Amino acid sequence: MVVGNGEIGAQAAAAVADAAFVIRFNECRSYEASPGRTDVVAVCNTGRPGKAMLASEAWREHPAVREAAAIWSVRDPQKFAELRAPLAVSHPELDDFCDDYTSQFNAFCADVGKMHVVVDKVIHEAVDKALAAYHPAPYVVPSSGMIVIAEVMNRFPEATIDLAGFGHAGWEWHPFAAERQLVDSYVAAGRVTRLPASASLSSSQGA
Repeated sequence: MVVGNGEIGAQAAAAVADAAFVIRFNECRSYEASPGRTDVVAVCNTGRPGKAMLASEAWREHPAVREAAAIWSVRDPQKFAELRAPLAVSHPELDDFCDDYTSQFNAFCADVGKMHVVVDKVIHEAVDKALAAYHPAPYVVPSSGMIVIAEVMNRFPEATIDLAGFGHAGWEWHPFAAERQLVDSYVAAGRVTRLPASASLSSSQGA
């Protein structure tokens, strides 16, 4: 079960509660709507989101973060080091976007007895390649949600994968329209299942 930070209806919340393995994102903003099991918290380990989480006692003490056995850092430091120079030209306002906090997340995990996983850049690059088929407008990076979906499909190839709280909307430099189409293709192929929201879908699954 991959739980984004968008709208979550009663059916999805019940499915999250019954799931055998639950992944949430960053500040776990959907936890209130779907409290309970958390096995993994996937984090943006670069830029302002990573810095803010590490500095936040509220994040460290969040029940989902406390329960999770593992933290997944979704941004391979090598990949983001490679992005720094081209982004300095194309998006100079994102001057801290590639600042890397992977070692700090690793230290946090060591301190509190959690596993720390860094999603390899080959996953990021495979997502970029898959998204290209949908002709996205220029973007900076795929969303954390898309990276985690790809990582889960790769890591657990035989698993049943359910998605809840995915609105495919948010930060302007994620390719959300193409991501929705890509996930739709996975749904059509029977690889993943979308669980319905109770109302119009809202915020992004991760920065």
